[in-house]
Amino acid sequence: MSKLLARIAGYLSNRTLVGVDKVGNRYFTRTKEIDGIMKEKRWVVFKGEEDPTSLPVEWICWLNGQRKRAPTPEELIEMEARRELVKQNVALLKQEEEERRAREGSSRKSTSAGKTGGPDLKSFIRQFPTASEGNNLEEESDAVDRARWVS
Repeated sequence: MSKLLARIAGYLSNRTLVGVDKVGNRYFTRTKEIDGIMKEKRWVVFKGEEDPTSLPVEWICWLNGQRKRAPTPEELIEMEARRELVKQNVALLKQEEEERRAREGSSRKSTSAGKTGGPDLKSFIRQFPTASEGNNLEEESDAVDRARWVS
């Protein structure tokens, strides 16, 4: 039992608080020598419910070792502002797309007798020869083939 308490005490005393995110999750690091090599361990202590999907991307990258330095508060504020701007741009684009579809839908309804968007099958079918045209094409290709064999 004393070994366990000593290990916990050592674990808690060797950790260094690196930062806190806006939710209140705390991020820690500890450097330990293993087989003559200094290893760094990084982890998060959640505030409240443990939900890894709620962690900011910058902190996830730091935890996974994709970043050498922890994100600064200024960087986190800047990235949050950028995310908000992207959300606004997405909402604006969705609104413009809905307006465009509404305009196109109203013009299509008046010309297509009540049918709404979708593929124009008549123009698609016109691309293919009809049965009588197909027979003529086959006869022409047979004549070309015969001419090749004769000469």
